[in-house]
Amino acid sequence: MSQLGVGPVREVEAAFRATPRPQFLPPAQRRWAGLDRPLPIGHGQTNSQPSTVRRMLELLSVRRGSLVLDVGAGSGWTTALLACLVGPEGRVVGVELEPALAAWGQANLAATDRSWARIETARPGVLGWPDEQPYDRILVSAEAGVVPGELLAQLGTRGAMVLPVAGQLLRLRKTVGTRVVVERFGQCRFVPLR
Repeated sequence: MSQLGVGPVREVEAAFRATPRPQFLPPAQRRWAGLDRPLPIGHGQTNSQPSTVRRMLELLSVRRGSLVLDVGAGSGWTTALLACLVGPEGRVVGVELEPALAAWGQANLAATDRSWARIETARPGVLGWPDEQPYDRILVSAEAGVVPGELLAQLGTRGAMVLPVAGQLLRLRKTVGTRVVVERFGQCRFVPLR
């Protein structure tokens, strides 16, 4: 399988087993954790539909030891899943716009004992977390109207970014030089990227 193929399915499945969704949901939502649908986590945000998260992680094809940016970290579930995929030799930086969600997500993440991952509160007017760029992989769990140039600039050469744009799930791959390959993987729906 190629470096950016639609996989690794087994690794993603193992990450899901090691990172139960209920511990990343508000208590009132935990009984619905097994449903394949987005669930509200407050502040107008959701914990994304598990099948969509699985698909995005498979498309992202995260390798152990990678440096990954998780935009729209919310409750910390995707950050924890990514931390499982990169392993302790990698690093994951989650970014969340809502300070209360960022604090809750960090507490949820801390309970997984994956110290190589963290969640930061987004800075006003700054998309992503440019301090630690370039990233090998970027996952965006909020929908943009167009591909955000600010995030693309944080992606390293031979890196990949998976994100929803204008109702479509995209994977962008940065090749040597300035070339970007864009692939489309069907329709999707997310809260807006702000």
